[in-house]
Amino acid sequence: MSKIDQRVFTPGKIGPIEIKNRTIRASAYEGMADGHTPTKKLIDYHTSVARGGVGMTSVAYAAVSQSGLSFHSQLWMREEIIPQLRELTDSIHQGGAKACVQLGHCGNMSHRRYCGCRPVGASGGFNLYSPTFVHGLNKDEILQIVKDYGNAVRIAKKGGFDAVEIHAGHGYLISQFLSPYTNHRKDEFGGSLENRMKFMDMVMKEVMEAAGDDIAVLVKTNTRDGFKGGLEVDDCITVAKRLQELGAHCLVLSGGFVSRAPMYVMKGKMPMRTLWGYMPWKSLWWLKIGIAIAGKLMVKSEPFQEAFFYDDAIKFRKALDMPLAFVGGLNSVESINKVMDAGFDFIQMARPLVHDPEFVNKLKEGKITKSGCQHANYCVARIWNYDMQCHEHCQVEKFQKKELERNIRKG
Repeated sequence: MSKIDQRVFTPGKIGPIEIKNRTIRASAYEGMADGHTPTKKLIDYHTSVARGGVGMTSVAYAAVSQSGLSFHSQLWMREEIIPQLRELTDSIHQGGAKACVQLGHCGNMSHRRYCGCRPVGASGGFNLYSPTFVHGLNKDEILQIVKDYGNAVRIAKKGGFDAVEIHAGHGYLISQFLSPYTNHRKDEFGGSLENRMKFMDMVMKEVMEAAGDDIAVLVKTNTRDGFKGGLEVDDCITVAKRLQELGAHCLVLSGGFVSRAPMYVMKGKMPMRTLWGYMPWKSLWWLKIGIAIAGKLMVKSEPFQEAFFYDDAIKFRKALDMPLAFVGGLNSVESINKVMDAGFDFIQMARPLVHDPEFVNKLKEGKITKSGCQHANYCVARIWNYDMQCHEHCQVEKFQKKELERNIRKG
């Protein structure tokens, strides 16, 4: 039986903080912030992960402003929820882990029902999800959103977080400025990659100033967008080098584009019947019908393999001189050891910790060598209207049982 590399359980520094080991709960959206506020369910989940042995757990996809909201149960960073944030971080700390919050803006993927305005993006266009035409941001609006990022960092500090993770990938707002697929601007924020990085530059300068010496700053960035016409590896390395220059303490190397290549982000098959089955009729009837009819064309499957970003991520390891966190398909001792041997400083996991919050402790104690997660992606499909849970731990509706069994059987 393979033994896990014990370096995984040594302390590691990220900027001004030190975490007890090299494991981090990745920022996977939980759908547990009803009213855009931390709930007992969100607190209990992250506390269970903290007690399960991770060095740090990341609360996912908190919007820096109302205009960046996409889901009804998505966290929104604002002054009035600081007491609830404190309750969340205090509980995580008592569980033995550091607390991180991922900060972002959905941009052209925002939902009008929750963001309270016409969705905005790097450029104009049409948002099928809302559905509405998207407004391309003007200079004053850009400056305001930049300030919103800084304000969100200050709120995170007041809320007791040890770190923030700026989301600059997956086709959300910063990524929308970076990618030629979504950035068609003719001003100083469009055209060359140098120009397309300007919004990110402004955000990071504001974030680093707000963070000061008190809080660590991670950035989730793409290794590639995952489709023709998006950013490829060389451009993404250029972006990563700029983030290093701007003072980011650690980069989380991911990939994919939710509006164009969603399964590139996580790999595997999306259980389409589950996805449209859980979508609410009232607010998403058109998308529900569209996915029911043509879901397999809209959300194409990507083969799952462990450590699935490895071939691209290793190029970033060679090009950069800074802490890097590997995320994506770390499901077993073998894949974790492979990543540690390649010189990555931290490992991030999501689905194994949805399946079992005790995963890290069990690895350390030698009780298991592999997660029981079967990558059915049920946990992802249900977050349109519910929370993120493994299908093994909650009721599975009749309409999805056969689909789940079939997907698991086929791998």
